[in-house]
Amino acid sequence: MFTGIITDLGRVKRLRRGDLVDLTIATAFDTSEIPLGASIACSGTCLTAVATARGEFSVQASAETLACTTIGEWDEGTPINLEKSLRVGDELGGHLVTGHVDGIARIVDRRPEAESVRFVFEVPAGLERFIAPKGSVALDGVSLTVNEVSGTRFGVNIIPHTLACTNFGAAMPGQRMNLEIDLIARYVARLLGARAEEVS
Repeated sequence: MFTGIITDLGRVKRLRRGDLVDLTIATAFDTSEIPLGASIACSGTCLTAVATARGEFSVQASAETLACTTIGEWDEGTPINLEKSLRVGDELGGHLVTGHVDGIARIVDRRPEAESVRFVFEVPAGLERFIAPKGSVALDGVSLTVNEVSGTRFGVNIIPHTLACTNFGAAMPGQRMNLEIDLIARYVARLLGARAEEVS
């Protein structure tokens, strides 16, 4: 479990494609404190640390993960938003994030707005019903508040701190990001669907 508060902006250091994609990610984390098997959110995708060395850790992505996320588009040098898993007693500064990607959102607009930057995203049809104004989403692992929703598009504002500390600083229209809908929205939709089936 994660919070969507990014604690390091790492980069893909090495990448090998095969039956699995093996990734080594450069990080400012103290990797001596990352046990093998630890869960780390890598741009919103929960991955397992399979090796560590000073200033880097390695993870693997399966075909299923590649099919559901943007990891297949990563290359050496790609910036990666990083967050270690939540510990009992840690401050929940964002919202509950599982690291299970629901779909890919595409940036369709980026423009300055006052002292922040407004991003507009488009999501695959069907996911828009889980996104509501003032609700939460995670984009590449970043916990964000939705400003407005119009059909399959929604907008968020990114403050200067987030631009400086995440991959949003270099993100441009056309780029795709891992989207995780709000955990509560997921269960509310499930319960409403079950209730509708009972009534019918």
